Amino acid sequence: MLPGHRRSRSPGALARGLAVLTAASAALVAGPGVQQAHAASPCPGRVADSVSFPTGELRVYRGGGKVCAVTVARNPGPRRAMSVSLQTRGGRAVVDAGRFGRHAGPVTVHPLGRCVRATGSVSGVTRSTGWILC
Repeated sequence: MLPGHRRSRSPGALARGLAVLTAASAALVAGPGVQQAHAASPCPGRVADSVSFPTGELRVYRGGGKVCAVTVARNPGPRRAMSVSLQTRGGRAVVDAGRFGRHAGPVTVHPLGRCVRATGSVSGVTRSTGWILC
C-alpha cells in the first residue's frame, strides 16, 4: 500500500466494485455483438479459401496437416437444410448434412499432398471451391 492511502473497508465500496465487475461480465456475455461476430472458428488453422453465396458462406481452413471446412448461414436462426462436404482427390467425401441454425460442420480430412474440394449448401443454394490446395 502507498503511504498516505487508506484501504476502504466499507461494505458499500465492496458492493460498488462487485457491481462494476458484474456489469462488465454481463456486457461480454450479452446478445449478438462484436465479440460474438468474431467468435472462435470451429476449425483449426488459417482460412485457405472461402466462397460466399446469398444464403451463407463456405470456409476452408488449413493447418497442422489437416484441411477443415464449415458452411455458415448468412442469417443464423431457425433450423434449415445445410450441408458441408470435404473430399480429397481420389478419396471419399466427408459430409455433415442436416437441419442446423448456425453452421454445418466442421468436417476434416488429411490431404497427404492431394488436392481437396469443398462444397457447402444453405437452404438449397450450393457452392463449391473446385479442386484447391494442390
